[in-house]
Amino acid sequence: MTNILKYSRRQTTEVHVGKVVIGGNNPIRIQSMANTDTNDIEASAQQCKRIADVGGEIVRFTAQGQKEANNLQFIEKRLAELGCDVPLVADIHFNPAAADVAAQYVEKVRINPGNYVDSVHTQKRFEYTDEEYAAELQKIRNRFVPFLNICKEHNTAIRIGVNHGSLSDRILSRYGDTSNGMVESCLEFLRICKSENFNDVVISIKASNVIIMVQTVRLLVERMEKEDLHYPIHLGVTEAGAGEDGRVKSAAGIGALLYDGIGDTIRVSLSEDPEAEIPVAKSLANYINSKVAKKAITGNGYPLKDICKLEARKVGRCGIIGGGKVPVVISEYAEVDGLKPDFVSRDKYDASCSVAQIVPFANWKGESNCYPLFSANEISKIGDVNAEYKFLQLSYEEASEEALKNIADEVVLIIKSDSDMNDVACRRNIFVMLTSLGKSNPVILESSYATSDCGELQVCAGADNGLFFIDHLPSGICIKSKLKESLSVAFGILQATRTRVVKTEYISCPSCGRTLYDLQSTLAKIKAKTSHLTGLKIGVMGCIVNGPGEMADADYGYVGSARGKVNLYKKQECVEKLIPEDEAVDKLIELIKKNGDWRNA
Repeated sequence: MTNILKYSRRQTTEVHVGKVVIGGNNPIRIQSMANTDTNDIEASAQQCKRIADVGGEIVRFTAQGQKEANNLQFIEKRLAELGCDVPLVADIHFNPAAADVAAQYVEKVRINPGNYVDSVHTQKRFEYTDEEYAAELQKIRNRFVPFLNICKEHNTAIRIGVNHGSLSDRILSRYGDTSNGMVESCLEFLRICKSENFNDVVISIKASNVIIMVQTVRLLVERMEKEDLHYPIHLGVTEAGAGEDGRVKSAAGIGALLYDGIGDTIRVSLSEDPEAEIPVAKSLANYINSKVAKKAITGNGYPLKDICKLEARKVGRCGIIGGGKVPVVISEYAEVDGLKPDFVSRDKYDASCSVAQIVPFANWKGESNCYPLFSANEISKIGDVNAEYKFLQLSYEEASEEALKNIADEVVLIIKSDSDMNDVACRRNIFVMLTSLGKSNPVILESSYATSDCGELQVCAGADNGLFFIDHLPSGICIKSKLKESLSVAFGILQATRTRVVKTEYISCPSCGRTLYDLQSTLAKIKAKTSHLTGLKIGVMGCIVNGPGEMADADYGYVGSARGKVNLYKKQECVEKLIPEDEAVDKLIELIKKNGDWRNA
């Protein structure tokens, strides 16, 4: 298992997807998925070329049936005429015969273990005897092996793509809706691949919940090591949404695993045009590559598997900080677009500011609702000060074991970033040191960014900070930047990691050829009417393949059920069916009001 003090990428086998090689020592590959109708050859080819032109290395297409699977050969021919040779992937659900066809024409076929042979989750049957379970596994083998033989014949790679929202009844009967179930669903197919000596396999395990996604992929890697399986892994957060939400959520989940050394290819799934995904994914991969290449840190080190289990760390409470309270936000801005931090950082006390202030100790005069910030060379003075909150700001190099063990329990630590080092490794080591010393001080993560690009800030800050909140280690966050959006990004990271809710959460798919209505415009309409409903989760899903499952913990759901028709959900129960698209948003609002969850803006 990887040592946290020394980054190393997980070693995998190489998989050839046309001209692109995934895994091994190859770069992290960037991919997206078209949202055109696969029956529209020209539109599909043109969109695919746009994706490739901005840096997409692999493009996936929906193949609902054999007709769509067969059309992929014509899309490839049209792409060749356009001077584009990007490898194509067929996305298969419910139709193994379509996979057989597609394998003859494209460079890779993605199948979903949850619905390749098994029936998807129906809530109708949950008990299988051991004999019935074994018979179902044999049924999978009997259908899957001929498909692998077709792939061998045509040099076609495959992706075993598990989605949290489409686990089968059989898996749910034995494992429940758990990470173990998702991993086992994947391993069943990988074991067949290994027994058939088929090695051109890429794996993905995705979820809209970043905590589940990260924990499940980590578990998968652990299980694969035990079974001597070394296939490369594709990373993505499904249904991440659009704008800041989609970028922060994706960066938090994908970034956490890339920092762990896990991941060979990525997709940032945004409810936007597919070509918009590529620059975000490239920015994320490039940023993490630059960070892990920074100066190595020294020390004894600790296994990564241990740091990932530090959620049991006991944290003391200082006012509203730590002790089971939601993480606090510190900002240089007192209010931006209605968002207010818990504390505002100032050089000097500002009597006009209503938010609690933190000022350097040298400038602190004991003002009401104002608290001192000590530096490393002022530690000896902390005990002489009487204040409700006492903050101590340290760099990684200042946070030695000798310094940490002498800090009083009531002190709140602020660990600041260092552009010359791998901050993630440094901060992980600080948490390990605090735990080994038995220290319960709350920790605030402070990260500074020089960028003037808001999208870049969302990606970098999400990646740097998300994994710590996924692992439940810090008690607060501070994002420093010349951009006022840094306050929203800080809250967004907490929302994405489900540690603090401050706004409406939208679980929204990126759309594909299966989408049954105009998802982008619909999402915008729903956001415009519901964004003030803080704390609600609303799923906006293009179709029923993964929709109901991925939005399982949503309060309300808006799911495409037929062309131009929508089903509405209250939690997991479908309450209205086949509503015309032009009426469905208003019907959703009516449903929210009917159930008492509406309030006026």
